[in-house]
Amino acid sequence: MGVKEVSASYPEVPVAAGGAVPSGYKQTEVGLIPEDWAVSTVGAEFHVQLGKMLDSEKNIGVSKLFLGNRSVQWGHVDLSELAKIKLTPSDLRRYRLRAGDLLVCEGGEVGRSAIWTDPIPECYYQKALHRLRPRRGYDVNMMLSVLAIHASTGLLRNYVTQTSIAHLPKEKFETLPIPLPKRAEQEAIAEALSDADALIESLQHLIAKKRQIKQGAMQSLLTGQRRLSGFSDEWERKRLGALLEICHGRSQREVEVRDGRYPILASGGRIGWTNSFLCDRPSVLIGRKGTIDRPQYVDTPFWTVDTLFYSIIRAPNNAKFLFYRFCLIEWKRYNEASGVPSLNARTIEDVEIYSPGADEQPAIAEVLSVIDAEIDGLENRLSKTREIKQGMMQALLTGAIRLPVTGAA
Repeated sequence: MGVKEVSASYPEVPVAAGGAVPSGYKQTEVGLIPEDWAVSTVGAEFHVQLGKMLDSEKNIGVSKLFLGNRSVQWGHVDLSELAKIKLTPSDLRRYRLRAGDLLVCEGGEVGRSAIWTDPIPECYYQKALHRLRPRRGYDVNMMLSVLAIHASTGLLRNYVTQTSIAHLPKEKFETLPIPLPKRAEQEAIAEALSDADALIESLQHLIAKKRQIKQGAMQSLLTGQRRLSGFSDEWERKRLGALLEICHGRSQREVEVRDGRYPILASGGRIGWTNSFLCDRPSVLIGRKGTIDRPQYVDTPFWTVDTLFYSIIRAPNNAKFLFYRFCLIEWKRYNEASGVPSLNARTIEDVEIYSPGADEQPAIAEVLSVIDAEIDGLENRLSKTREIKQGMMQALLTGAIRLPVTGAA
């Protein structure tokens, strides 16, 4: 099935006068749904099985790969951190995963779910996960979306036991109400949502590819390994201090206002607004304390707090080029504290790099800026597609959108 664009327009259930239930719908434990839908429960529609308890002293048998809670993310399984657990012959039969199993997090971010698709030949799962297998044909792709909606609307919180961390006990989970359309409509809903999932996945892959291209371009262009057409002058080895001056931020207490014109920046990003600025020229910013390995580029007036350095670019150098060059430096190597990571202004200025001439710097920055703009456009599209899918789930799983179906239930 090809990737299809998804629409941002959805018909809503018409609201009857005085807030009455509209014709053709009924009020249920899961909200308004069509009259020809039923309401069921997780336990009625699925066999629910918790995974194997981890106990290195008591577990015996053969060692097998298993999934933990962190491996199950929304809509996909992460196989990067698989561990092994010892299992007996009965454990092997009871806890082996098969294609189509729906895995649901029992603790932490309860309800977070993914479908097992047999990406590896053999795998098992531990007690922090519920495994759902349909009793009578409930579509697991639709169930994944139902759990996502229940999690986003807060309905799942009513079934959670809260201690130090949240838990979703099997007994409570099995009583969770879920909408029950006819089988054919379940499949139609799941297929419609899978189109949005396919677009999201393709955008994620494209963004990852673009980032790899950008990283390769930075490595070659910012070190002189590859030269742009029309430039051949030798690069000079220089201290960063010869290219820019590192400046300290200041407390925002006396300048912060609610509706200011300029951002107040810290090492983690914007923390407020002000009508004053410390710098009104393009600048490279880097953390003095805390997050020291994420340079920022700002080309509008701003204020920085004491935990974030900013820079005054020495003419005729280019701020955007220097920002990209900062991104190649492993700043954690220059950490000067044993506790919270810290940098010193003099240490930054003493770092040496090879620098091109004033004409070549902006040319390199422009090439990298074009790639950044492409990535930003794809990320905006991805964010919008995710919003649209959320709206699709809400509309489809409540029957506000009825899809044409063929065949009997």
